[in-house]
Amino acid sequence: MNTEFLKIGELAKRTGLTVDTIRFYEEQGLIRPSRRSAAGYRQFSQRDLEKLQFIQRTKAVGFTLKEIGELLALKLHPDDHTCMEVKEVTEQKIDEVSKKINELEKIRSSLRQLAIACDGGPHSAEHCNILQLLDSDRPL
Repeated sequence: MNTEFLKIGELAKRTGLTVDTIRFYEEQGLIRPSRRSAAGYRQFSQRDLEKLQFIQRTKAVGFTLKEIGELLALKLHPDDHTCMEVKEVTEQKIDEVSKKINELEKIRSSLRQLAIACDGGPHSAEHCNILQLLDSDRPL
């Protein structure tokens, strides 16, 4: 069986990641080269490429590097884990995202209140209602 090994630059091209990002993932323990060449170059396998693609997809849906590490462990050792464990990690992320959305909606509402309070006129910022409201004890 002839396995193709990729240098880090080629792996970066195939994934669209930078070499620095791949090295960072390596430092974080998410990936490591399958082997090193006689000259000491990192060499990555097809499996490493697939791992990086998995990392990219999980990152794209909002998982942190720590959570990605957990999901990778579940993926790489499927016989030691259940689908329920994977779903729990996902549902925890949904709860976290929902809380962040609620916080952001509160922030947006406060910012809208500030914007409404200001006429945006050409007068001095000294008399700007937004700055006065931010300087007051009044809740937004």
